[in-house]
Amino acid sequence: MRLPHEILVFVRRGEQFLVLHRAPAFDSYWHVVAGGVERDETAREAAVRELDEEVGLGSADLVDLDRRFTYPLAEESDSVRARFAPTVTEVVVDCFSTVAPEAWEPTLNDEHDDYRWCDPEEASRLLFWPEPRELLQELSA
Repeated sequence: MRLPHEILVFVRRGEQFLVLHRAPAFDSYWHVVAGGVERDETAREAAVRELDEEVGLGSADLVDLDRRFTYPLAEESDSVRARFAPTVTEVVVDCFSTVAPEAWEPTLNDEHDDYRWCDPEEASRLLFWPEPRELLQELSA
């Protein structure tokens, strides 16, 4: 079972943000780098690992945004709820950011089938979840 603790990472290159499209097998929506915190792993360690696994950015200088939000599992799909123990009712998410090298392009894992470098307005329109959208708007202000 997955722990009720996740991370998300905003990857920025200049004035643009990386937005990833989740493959249909993974619910098919636009998001940023995200994933679960594993046992015996800090949120920062999970963020570094997810950056490497999802987009191949293994040597990122990570900034803790000192932002945390929760989301209720009751509003999620059966497939999402099944990842967690039946007693889990909400998931905590810690937020980070990093700056990608100028010429760097992501190498996607099987969870993603597309990516875009977007200005903050376009990224906000694409992002599926409200919390990342709101935080992205704050980061770009």
